[in-house]
Amino acid sequence: MANPQDNRPDIPPALQALRDRIDAVDLDMVDLLASRNALIAEVAAVKRSTGVPIKDAGREDELLTARREKAQSLGLSPDTVEGLFRLLLRASRDTQATLRAAVPEDLRLCTVAIIGANGGMGRLWTQILQTVGHDVLAVDLDTTLSATDAAANADVVLVAVPIDVTEDIIVQVGPAMRNDALLTDITSVKARPVEAMLQHFEGAVIGTHPLFGPSVRSLQNQRMAFVTARDVNSWAQWLNTTYAALGLTVLHTDADTHDRIMGVVQVLTHHSTEVMGRAMRALGVSVEDTLQFTSPVYRMELLMTARHFAQDADLYRAIEAGNPNCAAVTEAFRRASDEFSTALTTGDDAGFRTMFAEVRDYLGPFAEGALEQSGALIERLVEME
Repeated sequence: MANPQDNRPDIPPALQALRDRIDAVDLDMVDLLASRNALIAEVAAVKRSTGVPIKDAGREDELLTARREKAQSLGLSPDTVEGLFRLLLRASRDTQATLRAAVPEDLRLCTVAIIGANGGMGRLWTQILQTVGHDVLAVDLDTTLSATDAAANADVVLVAVPIDVTEDIIVQVGPAMRNDALLTDITSVKARPVEAMLQHFEGAVIGTHPLFGPSVRSLQNQRMAFVTARDVNSWAQWLNTTYAALGLTVLHTDADTHDRIMGVVQVLTHHSTEVMGRAMRALGVSVEDTLQFTSPVYRMELLMTARHFAQDADLYRAIEAGNPNCAAVTEAFRRASDEFSTALTTGDDAGFRTMFAEVRDYLGPFAEGALEQSGALIERLVEME
């Protein structure tokens, strides 16, 4: 195979000399980043001993404003410099979380049995809990340690198995647990798992749902839904503290509200993506041909569609079919699709404009903010091409 570098043009000596100087500046920048990171480690130690939170929004706003002003004075793009420092701030928070800056020194460290520890979310949760300092008993289909034995010896049992078998696992582990323990899960539906946990275990029951997947690069500001169904022995406070220490934002809700909202956030979103992919296939236009004429918005939609279908079909089937609102959501999608289709194919311009305005009014101020936020995403996507 030919080396792409073989086709590079000859570099004039003057240009190469400038590139060498740029490389030297870049390496100096990396050295400065290493020095900054060493200071962050000291910051983490002070924050842990004093109880100061990892994120200080006021401090970050002041820092970004000062860096923008400095950039402006030097003839640099304030937006570019702000973007760089936002990345640094996020990396700083991640480093502090890894160094347990937000873990209270008096936090009770526990033994946690993770049922489904070898799955994507199970592996992530093993890493998360061990980062905080908890001991983990890993259980999966290929482990010699059984779910019931682990449950009997754990302070906390976390169910991280596929939705289809979650209730079966709860039935197994609940009776084996100590009554002073905590039973929790991380499935994407809450009503039925929470009901099963309450039925088969007499101790603390907290249903949770991480609103992110196992490939997430940072936990900072990621959301975690909490359904505190039965709290004894202050387990809700313990779990909240454990996750907050990692930078997660805890969202307290109830099981029915969670599942209703997830009908839109997950079922409607995934279903519409699946319909788009299926329709593209039916139209028979190759992906490569569409990319020759792609707009940034289409490319973004196509990336999300391709990302969806690059993953496990059973995972999405379970998430969607397992939601108690699945039928109502998919029917609403079908009706809305039919309404817009009818308006387009019958020439009902007034009807199209009316529906368009109704949706815009429904979205309200979010629509205006979305223009700015999506614009920034589109610009970033164009830069990556």
